[in-house]
Amino acid sequence: MRVMKHQGLTDRIIGCVVRVHRTLGPGFLESIYRKALLLELRASGLQAETEREVVIRYLDTEVGRHRLDLVVGGAVVVELKAVPQLAAAHYDQLRSYLRASGMSVGLLVTFGRERSDTRRVDWPPSIESRCPRA
Repeated sequence: MRVMKHQGLTDRIIGCVVRVHRTLGPGFLESIYRKALLLELRASGLQAETEREVVIRYLDTEVGRHRLDLVVGGAVVVELKAVPQLAAAHYDQLRSYLRASGMSVGLLVTFGRERSDTRRVDWPPSIESRCPRA
């Protein structure tokens, strides 16, 4: 079995996601899940920050800024959604955030279903992670 970069950390984050979803269930705004997950991550002993700003550059010129939902352990970007179904655009968005932040591992999470759904995204993509699983 192949061990992926930051696998122990991503496993712990996913455990926190599951606990938040079991407690709150679906139907809330993304901002509520972000606050609850931040509390759960910190209660689990993980260093987590919310809304870290990243600069977007084009031809060495700043063209914008974006705030990441969560960064855990200084190494994993967590992008939260409160939608019933993840779409290809959500994966593209997280890949863009990984490129802009210089980080290589992200988790795409939706709380908008009966069970939370968490997908790992690597940058650059490995052969196994190039196509999202449906």
